[in-house]
Amino acid sequence: MKLRIMRFTLFMVLSLICYELFGQTPKATSLPNIMIILSDDLTYHDLGCYGNDEVQTPNIDKLAKEGMKFNYCFNSSPMCAPTRMSLFTGIHPVRNGAYPNHSKVHDRIRSLPHYLERKGYRSALIGKKHYQPEANFPFEHLGGREHDNGKGLDLDLSKVKEFIESSKDQPWCLVVSSNQAHSPWNKGDASKYDAKKLTLPPYLVDTEKTRAGLVNYYAEISYFDQQLGTCMQYLEESGEANQTIVIYLSEQGSNFPHCKWTCYDTGLRSAAIIRYPGLVEANSSTDAMIQYIDVLPTLLEIIKDNTSKYDLDGKSFLPILKKKKKVHHKAVFGIQTSKGIYDGPEAYGIRTIRTKNYRLIWNINWQNKFSNMVIARQGPYGIFGSWMEEAESGNTFAAERVKAYEIRPEWEFYDLQKDPYELNNLSQKAEYHAKINKLKKKLLAWMKQQGDKGIETELNAIDRQWKK
Repeated sequence: MKLRIMRFTLFMVLSLICYELFGQTPKATSLPNIMIILSDDLTYHDLGCYGNDEVQTPNIDKLAKEGMKFNYCFNSSPMCAPTRMSLFTGIHPVRNGAYPNHSKVHDRIRSLPHYLERKGYRSALIGKKHYQPEANFPFEHLGGREHDNGKGLDLDLSKVKEFIESSKDQPWCLVVSSNQAHSPWNKGDASKYDAKKLTLPPYLVDTEKTRAGLVNYYAEISYFDQQLGTCMQYLEESGEANQTIVIYLSEQGSNFPHCKWTCYDTGLRSAAIIRYPGLVEANSSTDAMIQYIDVLPTLLEIIKDNTSKYDLDGKSFLPILKKKKKVHHKAVFGIQTSKGIYDGPEAYGIRTIRTKNYRLIWNINWQNKFSNMVIARQGPYGIFGSWMEEAESGNTFAAERVKAYEIRPEWEFYDLQKDPYELNNLSQKAEYHAKINKLKKKLLAWMKQQGDKGIETELNAIDRQWKK
């Protein structure tokens, strides 16, 4: 009886302290809430806090000032479904089974809601799912569109508020999964951007259609930024903001050429921001390299669930969040499987390894011509078609970019310190052969560990796609 009285008294004292300091009342549990906010097809450098002072992202920039910004976060694959399923499972795409787009994990695979359930969490997702089978991802689905045609409300964010308010008595995890800035780029106020005044990244060909696409893409990023701001507002109003881990991830690159569908930085690299008062220092950043597969084990370590008993590929970066370490991975890996994608080739497998300074890419089916909807349909807003026209009219840079997108050598090697946008392939330079061979061995060892058999794995990709 005395022990109960002491516990109640302690809880009341903590409640008063938290209310006085933060205006918040703690739950009867010490476990933090988790809110993961995902944008869609958004290249990492197209945000204010990542150096783009032309795109308007005030809410994302504010979140970065309140938490830690990761300068080197990477996906396992530059496509929606493999990216999301690797994030939720902590396992790379080939090993979890979901390596093509619109794919499914193996029956044995478990995901974030399974692990959190052990600790009493309520897990939900609103918006885009892009995972299969749904039994392996037992989120409570709160609605929202799987894809967005630009008409009507894509996400009813009032359900975010309802979920938070109805979960007061237990720890919760909510994934807010937006369709923005996935093409078609038809959300947001495009009048905020002047096509003539925009600065294009150096890997894009400067045409009127490229600039028109960039305007609409930026407008949709700003629209998503408002969605994120609304979610943060509801969290603040709930009184649980300081008890909640907020993770923002930008997903893979946009649907401009040389971004999504590719294993360059503009395809695999992601924006990542984590806010958790009391653990994560505000307005901080790190150059530690992390991957999406590391998010699950990090969350499990924070809630004191021993990850050593789980068969995961990722590893916790909690020491990075606590600033006890500066290095996480010395190398990160990625995979692109194009068999089965819309307007895709018979096979065009891509594998890559990246260190802080170099990237090596293996185009497994390099004899084939790379293709996808960007090429076949000449890209959103006719962007790639305008590049082809420029190439035919004698624009040397346009010709180089068109050829580099469709026809690639077996091996590509880039010095990322000198060439951050990977425009100059150094694979034939003799002075780099020792570094290339060293990275080749590491890449092949990783593929073997993953059960990735290269061409055979690519040709079997259809077997891993979801069939209703």
